[in-house]
Amino acid sequence: MSEEIFPGPTLRPLKLQFGEQTIAGFESAGTGRDILLVHGNSSSSQIWQKQLQGPLGAKYRLVAIDLPGHGGSSPAPDPEHGYSGAGYAGCIAAAAKELGLKDAVVVGWSLGGHAVLNAAPSLPMAAGLMIFGTPPIAKTPDGFSGFKGLSATTFTPAPSDAEIAAWLKTVFAPDYAPLPAFVDTDFRRTDGNARGYLGASVQAGRFADEVEIVRGLGIPLAIVHGSEEQMVDLGYLQRLPAPTLWRGQVQVIDGAGHATQWERAEGFDRLVDAFASSL
Repeated sequence: MSEEIFPGPTLRPLKLQFGEQTIAGFESAGTGRDILLVHGNSSSSQIWQKQLQGPLGAKYRLVAIDLPGHGGSSPAPDPEHGYSGAGYAGCIAAAAKELGLKDAVVVGWSLGGHAVLNAAPSLPMAAGLMIFGTPPIAKTPDGFSGFKGLSATTFTPAPSDAEIAAWLKTVFAPDYAPLPAFVDTDFRRTDGNARGYLGASVQAGRFADEVEIVRGLGIPLAIVHGSEEQMVDLGYLQRLPAPTLWRGQVQVIDGAGHATQWERAEGFDRLVDAFASSL
């Protein structure tokens, strides 16, 4: 399996148009339940290659989109709004509607998980949500305490090569090697404004109370966590008021870091399959 590009015959490339915004992505060959995959900050749909090209993609209709300013998608026409929780949520909801998703599982990783939670009220077609690498934030003094370490690079429009390299190492387990080359490429091709405006929106308090969203969810929520995760605190996730938490507990994948879907793809895919099958 290539770590750099998707092989053409097994996947269908997507191009969605919402006004001035073009959203790129890929759809797998499976015909089972719809599953929408949303990547993280300065990443792209490439991070889902092992799911799209593997048994999960053969069984289910997996759709991975590139958020505005990421991957093959165009920059946000209105960056102040487009690169915010509300902006990303609107993109996800529009994509789900355009793709005709029904009874779907919506999976969000890292920033994508925050975006999925923000989008939840606008996803009537969702049968369940899954997040990982995502500590839901709240409008309280300890609302960001779920992050063990949040590098300034996360919100830096034009970081140095050294800063990028250091940030990328936190995306994987401490001893994980080699890092796939595309993660560096994806970071560098991301619109720097996506990081800058995201940071500005957080500083200005323009974000939803995701803990309250979790508390009020009317559909199952699966939370996955890598045991070697460097960015997110497991204890915080375990203390969340989550009435619809799948299996009643956070699902921990041994040996995985932040990029669980890449580092421990088989274990991650088993959880996605079990969750989708349970709905």
